Amino acid sequence: MGDAACPQQDGDPALPEAGDGGAGTPRNSSAAPGDSQSPGEALDGFPLKHSNTLTNRQRGNEVSALPATLDTLSIHQLAAQGELIQLKEHLRKGENLVNKPDERGFTPLIWAAAFGEIETVRHLLEWGADPHALAKERESALALASMGGYTDIVTLLLDRDVDINTYDWNGGTPLLYAVRGNHVKCVEALLACGADLTEEADSGYTPMDLAVALGHKKVQQVIENHILKLFRNKKKKK
Repeated sequence: MGDAACPQQDGDPALPEAGDGGAGTPRNSSAAPGDSQSPGEALDGFPLKHSNTLTNRQRGNEVSALPATLDTLSIHQLAAQGELIQLKEHLRKGENLVNKPDERGFTPLIWAAAFGEIETVRHLLEWGADPHALAKERESALALASMGGYTDIVTLLLDRDVDINTYDWNGGTPLLYAVRGNHVKCVEALLACGADLTEEADSGYTPMDLAVALGHKKVQQVIENHILKLFRNKKKKK
């Protein structure tokens, strides 16, 4: 599989805030950053939401007394921004820093994956970052990369044998997040590596149900083709 990146979400992700080394994790927000209304809002009672880690305040919409400089940023902020030189310098201060969680349980790798920083993800993995790490609400690097549509990062993490069907407390798996975001290439990559099509969101939506409900026809076609392929392979084995 290649490293073709999917279209990214509208709106820039928020950096973890200075001072506490982190920011809020995905909650049951009704809209993604930069969206006036998320597709999920059109579905009554639909619980699978985009992350609201990215708030207006964290995106820099409020004036700060002092501008942040690279030497004042935490390892989580540096990872999110892809500042490799400064990140490497910070990590040299202690061998355990590469997997250090912030107050919400996000590691530098999770932040880099959430922001689509592929080179930072590669380097963090080389430096010993744990691709299996889960934040406090079971968010994973794979789930956040899938949510953002970062196929290259999804593929890289899948090559590290991460749990492809990890279910988080926000009500979704990586595949469900990729389907919800209409990230066709991510859906293809996840299905090719064995993502479970029977996993349901808290609402009872399967990936196919979700694609149909949101009108994501290309994703629906990818799922239908995958099911047909599985059916044909099963018949050949008989």
